Amino acid sequence: MTISRTSNQTVTFRHPFQLSGFKDLFPAGKYVVDTTEELIESVSITAYRRVSTELHLRTKINGMMSERILSVTPTDLDAALAKDAAFLGTPSTPTDILNH
Repeated sequence: MTISRTSNQTVTFRHPFQLSGFKDLFPAGKYVVDTTEELIESVSITAYRRVSTELHLRTKINGMMSERILSVTPTDLDAALAKDAAFLGTPSTPTDILNH
């Protein structure tokens, strides 16, 4: 039996942004990021490895809320967040949202 855990965090983009691998320009706003990790079984230590990172996109279409879930890499997400922060003229720092 595989033991896994999922954590989530909210990230904020202050400007429209793009993610590597997607053609879409996503709107500024707050987004939920889910990270799922599996336990690496070992006698000496407890460790987890990341198996997925998902970004939740909520949009309104014809007055109805819709949600898409995109599978993204933590590196691409961090790069988009850093670019957003740099656009504001603020120093960018690694988010570490997915590095537990």
